[in-house]
This record gives sequence, structure tokens and C-alpha cells, in this order.
Amino acid sequence: MRMPEPTRPSLDEVNRSVPVPSVYETSFFQKFLAYSGPGALVAIGYMDPGNWLTSLAGGSQYRYQLLAVLVLAILVAMFMQDLAIKLGVVARQDLAQAIAVQVPTPVRITLWLLNEVAMMATDLTGVVGTAIALKLLFDLPLVYGILLTVADVLIVLLFLRFGIRRIEFIVLVAILTVGLIFAIEVWRAQPVPSAIARGLVPSLSLLTNHEKLILSVGIIGATIMPHNLYLHSALAQSRRYDEHDPAQVTEALRFARWDSTVHLLAALLINALLLILGGTLFFGQTGQLSSLQAVYLGLKNSAVVGALASPVMSWLFAVALLITGLISSITSTLSGQIVMEGYIHIRLPLWQRRLLTRFVTLVPIILIGVAVGFNDHTFEALIVYAQVVLSIALPFTLFPLIHLTDQPSLLGNHVNRRFTVILGYGLTAVITVFNLQLLLSVI
Repeated sequence: MRMPEPTRPSLDEVNRSVPVPSVYETSFFQKFLAYSGPGALVAIGYMDPGNWLTSLAGGSQYRYQLLAVLVLAILVAMFMQDLAIKLGVVARQDLAQAIAVQVPTPVRITLWLLNEVAMMATDLTGVVGTAIALKLLFDLPLVYGILLTVADVLIVLLFLRFGIRRIEFIVLVAILTVGLIFAIEVWRAQPVPSAIARGLVPSLSLLTNHEKLILSVGIIGATIMPHNLYLHSALAQSRRYDEHDPAQVTEALRFARWDSTVHLLAALLINALLLILGGTLFFGQTGQLSSLQAVYLGLKNSAVVGALASPVMSWLFAVALLITGLISSITSTLSGQIVMEGYIHIRLPLWQRRLLTRFVTLVPIILIGVAVGFNDHTFEALIVYAQVVLSIALPFTLFPLIHLTDQPSLLGNHVNRRFTVILGYGLTAVITVFNLQLLLSVI
């Protein structure tokens, strides 16, 4: 038994009908502004604490050598997000809907459960990141910070009342703020530009050095996450235009791609700044960089970073961590709703969905904290394991995505070219192998 043909998920609370200019009107820049926004909501998912840990660790251990891996990861992410955009703009379906109508009920339920676990893993990184930031800024014990994250449902509700356009603006401001913070910190750290340039060139040691390979896989696994693909395929439908005009559909696809590319480049820049910061201040001092708290303390400790130490630098670091933790609550809520509606046609108010996800996420966190203690090392280890969960779920999202965008019945003239299909399956196979290696290295 299969699901009936899907209706578009409403997500009424975020107003999924943003008007855009006709293909025959206005300038390129005006059209870009009209379509710009969904990419920002997706890009924030590339800046969660999992990315922070892998980027900072990569810099502290190998200085700038893993910059090439960051660039590669974002390029692959751009490729996959482009397929998700095409599914949303041309087929007017999100990824969960499109998969649900093509698979038997047992497979559909299995995929839904797998993705729900992935959504909780994504939420876990936000919980831990927010709790650590509150501890750094206000000396709030981790257990209280973790419990306090339940209140972020109020923040989500407040943002959702603004409508999708204002949410996109708020997230864009958050991205710019975090980017500015790290730009200031890297500028004060004074890295060597020539060394950074060399780090952008891939080296054979990325494959031959086992530890470097594992960390590289961790960076890729923390960058390309399933929930971003579900989210983008839905948000790409938030613009209102004449769906029966081929020229308008082609233009919508074009500007949605521009929106995605620009914001993912911003995500690349922020992750690169993190890696450069770690490589400039902590390279050769790996023992000093065992946790996010260690980075915070190191940034204001002259014994670690010398004259560059400053309470302001450490405070800005913690503020950036808090911003990304809170903003990620919005995107994880929307993604969870999209997955639930698409796979099993259950529609909950977003505040209920938020509370449900958060309470389910908090149960294992609290149990682990009670068992082994509420400390930074324990909870940052949870972030690492969350990346493993995401890596396991990723192929179950990528393979269907490539298959669906290769269906003329869905995409018509916009169906994948043969080269795109081969490249997509090839990249997914490589990511699957790398993720399996990451899994085996952790267990």
C-alpha cells in the first residue's frame, strides 16, 4: 500500500507564499532579493556546534591543511542542495512527499523513523551548543542550561509569528553577525595568508594519513546533513509565481540556485574562519583545544595565545555559539515538521512539534548526564556521536534524491543530465564509504 498523492504541506505559521516579480519585470538585483532567503535558513545548518568542533580541531591539529576539505564539502553540499531546490521548484514537492509516494509502506515508515532520529541528532547539537554557551557567558551549570533550552520553543514561536520573510531576514542577520565576529577574531590573530593559500590545495596526505582522513571525513559528515535537503526542497516552494509559465519556472530555479550558492559560500567562509582561528592560535597546542570551553578559555589566556588574548575575544566566541544554537532551533523545527507531514501525513502546530522533538532529545541527554556527570567532555562527545547518526542517515536521503530528480514524470525538461546522475551517485557512494569508515572509527 502506498501513500496518496501528496498535498503541499501547509506550514501555515510561516506563510509559504512570498510573491516575486514576473520574469519580464525588474532587474537582476531586485529579483535576487525577492528570491533570497531560503538559502540563509539552510546555511545556518552548516554552522552548528558539530561544524565548530571539527573545524577548530582540524585547525589545531593540522593548521590550514584541511581548508581544501572544507571547500570540497561545501561544493558537494551545493550540488546536493541544487537537486533539492530543483525538486521543490519544478515538481512543487518536498523530498519527504516525493519519496513517500514511491515506496511501500514499511519502507516509508522506516525512512520516517530514521529521519526522525537524524532530526533529534541535529537538535542535540543545538541543545549542547546552547547549554555550553550559557555556561561560558553566565557561568550557568550545564544541567540548568540544558533544561533551559526547552524555553527556546518561545523563541521559535515568536519568530514564526513574523512570517517566513522576516524569519529569513533574522537568520541572515545572525549569519552576518557570526561571520563578523569570527572575521574580527581572525584579523586579530593575524594568520599568514600564504599558508592559508597552500591549505586550499589538496594534498595526498589527506588520503594516506589515517588520522587526517578520519578528521576530514568528520568535516564532510558534519557539513552535509539530511535535514537541510528536506528543508530546502520545501522552502524552495515558498515563492509565489506562475507555475504554468515555463520561463517563470526556469527563472525561479535560476534565482533559487543563486540564493543557495551565495549563502553556502557564507557558510564556507565562517567555517574556514573557525579553522583558520584554530590553526593560528592553537596549532601545536592540541592539548589546549579539547573542548569548546577550552577554546573560550584559551582565547582569553595569554599563556595560550600570547598578546592576542582578550576577554572580548572569548566573549564574542561564546555569543556566536549562543546565536547559532538558538537559530538552529528554527530550522530543525521546520525540518522535523516537513519530514513528519511528508512521510506520514501528521500535521502538528509547530510549537507542539518543537516541544515533542526537544523533550525526546532531552531524555538521553539527561540520562547520560546523570550516569556519567554533566561536563563539557561528555556532552561534546555526544555531538561527535550525533554526527555519526547523521552520517548513517545521509545515504538514505541522497540516493532517493538523485533518483527522484532523474524522473521525467516529475521534472520534465529539468530532469537530471546523465553526467549529473553519474556524478551524484558517485559522490554519494564515496560519502557512504567515508561515513562507514567514520562509523567504524568511533565504535
